[in-house]
Amino acid sequence: MYGSVYRIRPKAGKEQEIIQLMEEWERERRPKVKGAVGGAMFKLDNGGLMGVAAFDSKDSYRANAEDPEQDAFYQRWRALMDTDPEWNDGEIIGGWGSIAP
Repeated sequence: MYGSVYRIRPKAGKEQEIIQLMEEWERERRPKVKGAVGGAMFKLDNGGLMGVAAFDSKDSYRANAEDPEQDAFYQRWRALMDTDPEWNDGEIIGGWGSIAP
C-alpha cells in the first residue's frame, strides 16, 4: 500500500468546510478512484489539521494525483487553506485496527 500524510492550515473559519469537502470526496469521488483505500483527518492540538490518504499501490496513488478531476477537487480544497499542504508520501508498512469516527 502507498499514501500520504499531510498537514494543512485552514483559513480562519474554514475548517468545517474542509471536512465537508473531504466527506464529499468520499461519497462522490472515491467510488471512481481505482485503488483508493481510505483516509483519516486529525484536528491537531497545536493547530491545523493532519490527514492520511491510503491507496492500494503507488501506481493508483499517482494515477489519482495526475487525474484532472482530482486536480479540480484539489483546487477547491486548496482555496480553503492559508498555505499549500505539506505532503509526506510513502509506502504504508503497517496498520492497526479501525479508526473511522
